[in-house]
Amino acid sequence: MTIKNIGPAAIPNLGLGTFKMQEGEAREITMAALAEGYRHIDTAQAYENEAEVGEGIRASATPRDQIFLTTKILPRDFAADSFRKATEASLRALGTDYIDLLLLHWPSKDVPLSETLPVLDQLISEGKVRFGGVSNFTVPMLREAAQILKAPLATNQVELHPFIDQRKLRTYMDEVGLPLEAYAPLAQGQVMQDPTIREIAETHGTCAAAIAVAWLLSKPGVIALPKTAKAERLAGNLAAAEINLSADEIARIDALARPDGRIVSPDTLAPAWDD
Repeated sequence: MTIKNIGPAAIPNLGLGTFKMQEGEAREITMAALAEGYRHIDTAQAYENEAEVGEGIRASATPRDQIFLTTKILPRDFAADSFRKATEASLRALGTDYIDLLLLHWPSKDVPLSETLPVLDQLISEGKVRFGGVSNFTVPMLREAAQILKAPLATNQVELHPFIDQRKLRTYMDEVGLPLEAYAPLAQGQVMQDPTIREIAETHGTCAAAIAVAWLLSKPGVIALPKTAKAERLAGNLAAAEINLSADEIARIDALARPDGRIVSPDTLAPAWDD
């Protein structure tokens, strides 16, 4: 298994997540990740580190056109004028002329997609954004978004790890050929404590985190975004793309999903989930 480019946006299926980093960490880990061979960096306005990520990209030896850069905008800026201003603010913070992938970070409970997505189409046509997508959207929301957005919907970024059952969402996304970006792929550290995953890791001579990432990469159309602020963990995460799990091992990890497996579901933002 090697890193693949997924979907109409040709998104590298293994990237660096930068959620919840301390001051200065995002710059250093972005530089280190690019030096290690990563070509996909994921940030968001809500992470408050776009400027640092941009600094890390500019300080690296990797040409900008070889980096797939994602950021996200919160629902508070989904009104048409606000969405454009927020995008331009991200461009300034990141210090780049374009964003490879711009996501609606959560569905809005107040602003209809019919107001926001035409602005995203305009930004794409202007070259300020290459591709547009969504995050934390349910199946009905994806259907609505696909009907409104004229450009191809590039992805839906959602929580996915061995302990959450996303079968309904994944089945629909597979049917329509929509790539799924998996955030919290290590279940915020829980995979490291699971006996099944640890046993499989021992068999492959690696760590549980690498097995969890390899399990995600074994799924067609799935993109993994493990977060780390420690440079020494980058190579291990990247090496997960070379781990080939057996069908039995995949099935054993599949069986770990449980009804209470969801970790991220803020009351003010979360929709009525599919499962």
